[in-house]
Amino acid sequence: MDRPEHHCGVVGMALSCNAANSIKKSLRVIQHRGQESAGIALFDDHIRSVRGMGLVHEVLSGREFESICGNTGIGHVRYSTTGSSSAENVQPIVVSTSAGELALGHNGDIVNADKIRSKLQSEGWAFLTTTDSEIIVRLLANELTQTTDAVRAIKNTMRILDGAYSLTLMIGGRVFGVRDPMGFRPLCIGKVPNGYAIASESAVFDIMRGEFIRDVAPGEILEITQSGFTASKVPCPIHSAHCMFEWVYFARPDSIVDGKEVYRLRKNIGQKLAEEQPVSADVVVAVPDSGRGHALGFAEASGIKYEEGFMKNRYVERTFIMPEQNKRDEGVLLKLNPIRSTVTGRRVVIVDDSIVRGTTMKKIVEMMRRAGAKEVHVRIGCPPIRAPCYYGIDMKTRDQFAATNRSVEEIAKMITADSLGYTSVKGLVEALEVPESDLCLACLTGLYPSSIPGEKMRFQQTLEVHD
Repeated sequence: MDRPEHHCGVVGMALSCNAANSIKKSLRVIQHRGQESAGIALFDDHIRSVRGMGLVHEVLSGREFESICGNTGIGHVRYSTTGSSSAENVQPIVVSTSAGELALGHNGDIVNADKIRSKLQSEGWAFLTTTDSEIIVRLLANELTQTTDAVRAIKNTMRILDGAYSLTLMIGGRVFGVRDPMGFRPLCIGKVPNGYAIASESAVFDIMRGEFIRDVAPGEILEITQSGFTASKVPCPIHSAHCMFEWVYFARPDSIVDGKEVYRLRKNIGQKLAEEQPVSADVVVAVPDSGRGHALGFAEASGIKYEEGFMKNRYVERTFIMPEQNKRDEGVLLKLNPIRSTVTGRRVVIVDDSIVRGTTMKKIVEMMRRAGAKEVHVRIGCPPIRAPCYYGIDMKTRDQFAATNRSVEEIAKMITADSLGYTSVKGLVEALEVPESDLCLACLTGLYPSSIPGEKMRFQQTLEVHD
């Protein structure tokens, strides 16, 4: 679909029983965060893994999966951002070092990965994959040869890295969760039957009939065991940089991300959108599924009736994975079909979470017109995307954005809508109930929370830090 493309999801567990099926179940809960590959690594005297291209239920099945066991383990689902979509880049990454075995699952992108890789290659290091995640593993392995204190080794590795990383780690049979000092990507901890778990989203604990405890704080390192957890932190900047897209689109509506329920904030955004971009219309419809919360909020604030406007085929592959535009367009037609009784002869407001290229929304508008809509208006919860993301979303170049060098009126014409309106940046910040200084809005404003060559920083970072 014409939305920001997903990144990854991670899970870690320490149980008093075999963790294999619990990790598999948890990965299925966060399958929306990555559909290209899946994997699991478990410790039972040594680390064994099952990984592959495909969905969780496809990869984690059969004799190989059924043959592995272990009370501690980590899991990963992936959509490639840094590193190509290929088998050698599937996670968790598992390596054997002089300090023992390591396994890692990573969500995010390391901004200084190329610089680190070049330096290490010049020193004779060889790399087996093209991922920035392998860089983390190798740095950590090197640190573990210098100290037997695993937490100190993790902290030393964090000092070298710049960028977004929420990690699940196994060092031997010990399981850790690590969140970068700016907290770009989500990570949380919960109590589950027979132990404790770390996951990208809190919905994991609900489905496991467990209990969400709290978010992992920016810069925090947690070690979990079957009976509890311990925490330590590295120094962090005063202001965090939580990715606004977690609330706008990525996370499940039933998840809690940095203390905020995703569904409630999506309704907030829709309400703000209705206030800022009013329209005279007969019915509000959502582009399913992530546009639904925005649309319900829009309908509630505008007084325009909400109805289901599309039937979604949930058994068609995700269109954003398709490499060619004509295949993406065909995928949209296979995935969505308008409900004619909702739209025929009516002025329709289509509400969605975001627009990246605009090509998919154009197809959706055309669908509405063919179904008999008298007028088609488009309202978008996320402000126009104008700048690349370097922190784990596959939006790398400005030329792919509909908003590049186009006014809102020009984008409306491009997608053939009668009108188009976006939530403002100010309105989005108010709806998210998080201070602007603690959000990453770089793809909207072009102001980045860390130093990116050729880009502007959101404000001059202070040297002051807190523990």
